[in-house]
Amino acid sequence: MGIYLNPENEGFWEAVRSKIYVDKTGLIACTNELINTEQKFVCVSRPRRFGKSMALKMLAAYYSRGCDSRELFKGRKIEKEKDFQEHLNKYDVIFLNMQQFLIEAKDQRVTEYLEQEVLDEIREEYGELLKRDDIGLAAALRKIYAKKKKKFILLIDEWDCIMRERQKSEELQKQYFDFLRNLLKDQPYVALVYMTGILPVKKYGEHSALNMFWEYSMTDQYVFEEYTGFTENEVKALCGHFNMDFAETGSWYDGYMFRKYKHIYNPRSVVAAMSCQNFSNYWTSTEVYDALKVYMDMDFDGLRTDIVRMLGGGRVRINIRSFRNDMRNFSTKDDVLTLLIHLGYLGYDSETKETFIPNKEIIMEFENAMSTGGWAEVMRVLKASDKLLEDTLLCDESSVAEGLDKAHMEVASILAYNDENSLGCAIGLAYYSARKDYKLIREFPGGRGFADVIFLPLPHTGKPALVVELKYDKSAEAAIKQIKDRKYMQALESYAGEILLVGINYDKDNADKPHSCIIEKFEKPARRL
Repeated sequence: MGIYLNPENEGFWEAVRSKIYVDKTGLIACTNELINTEQKFVCVSRPRRFGKSMALKMLAAYYSRGCDSRELFKGRKIEKEKDFQEHLNKYDVIFLNMQQFLIEAKDQRVTEYLEQEVLDEIREEYGELLKRDDIGLAAALRKIYAKKKKKFILLIDEWDCIMRERQKSEELQKQYFDFLRNLLKDQPYVALVYMTGILPVKKYGEHSALNMFWEYSMTDQYVFEEYTGFTENEVKALCGHFNMDFAETGSWYDGYMFRKYKHIYNPRSVVAAMSCQNFSNYWTSTEVYDALKVYMDMDFDGLRTDIVRMLGGGRVRINIRSFRNDMRNFSTKDDVLTLLIHLGYLGYDSETKETFIPNKEIIMEFENAMSTGGWAEVMRVLKASDKLLEDTLLCDESSVAEGLDKAHMEVASILAYNDENSLGCAIGLAYYSARKDYKLIREFPGGRGFADVIFLPLPHTGKPALVVELKYDKSAEAAIKQIKDRKYMQALESYAGEILLVGINYDKDNADKPHSCIIEKFEKPARRL
């Protein structure tokens, strides 16, 4: 029982004793299937505050023979699995937090310091087998396996911190990769390696030979989707227990999606909101908005346009394959956007290959980043959006058209109107402040087709719903007619509040007043008795 070798279960014990604990022990069933297979090398990358360290503490509590965790897992999901007892506290576990070693090594080489610390504990347990004083960690583990036939499970937290925090130190990175490759690759003593970080492992130039790892990242978590954050059902249960509104929780913290689980919530933020009984921006990390601004301001053609499109509620198609999985080498705008996906600032739809801003919490991070300069025209549009929404709710058509004209003038150099889709992104940006009280839905199915934009009010706001149809070089009258003819209002049949129909047209040949607007109150048909 030690710090690194065969740790006890206090870390996971504290988690399950907490006021809010969501049972994620089903993850263990996934890792049990990988033990002593060709898939035993696992790298799970997620943003900060997404439960990576807690998962490692749970795995350590389950596998480590330095503790007895039967009571700790009693009643948990993993206890129902047939192989629960087979692996429970049966392995020598080595737990490494690379952030700790990077900080404590100081002037010493990180890997040398790590080996010294871990070997001290291994000698306490297996000293009779290790006669040489100069033996390295990998050689020591090989000797133990040769004599005892005992395999090790290695759990590595913050595996990529050296690449993130020592970006310019290529020599340090080379030493680190050589160390990991020698410690892990083709070694007979390895039963399972589970390491976590923010970045996936591949594509670090010539030192990318950690190719034995199976990668589970924010672009595809595969079997670990359910354990990446909180699922929709888990959040519903928490909202019911803490009497918090589920729809508003989703607008703040939902938006990450995978192939099977389409709604993944930021776990740390959900826990904070439930505990504090308040919706706010709780997502904090070392990659604060100053760092986000650096990436947003990178001079890649089309990057600013894509960010503005996403701020307006749109999606951007990207190629994630060219990203080299580091934070320095970018070749295209897609590389920057892919990094923002891994950092948690963007969501990703692997089916459509599109990226987007996931929720209100992250929108605030973008707004903070833009507020420090370089995005003045966009900030003016955002600040004017309160009045635009107010004018819309007052059915002041001329003021709405005038407000859209001004918004278009501000962002015309960034976001050009080429079609109704571009117009939709611009309208979403112009109504930016509406997201405080509304859920903005693009291409919402209703009646015979899809409404361009639906503004669905959050519960208890008392606001009317907005059904918005956009036209390009046609007329606002045609937009309103389409809403009625195709019966887009049917999508809101269950909505009991007031509904406004908003038709907007952009006339590219009218330089002075390109936008026109018609707003009508929808009269719901009387219910038959």
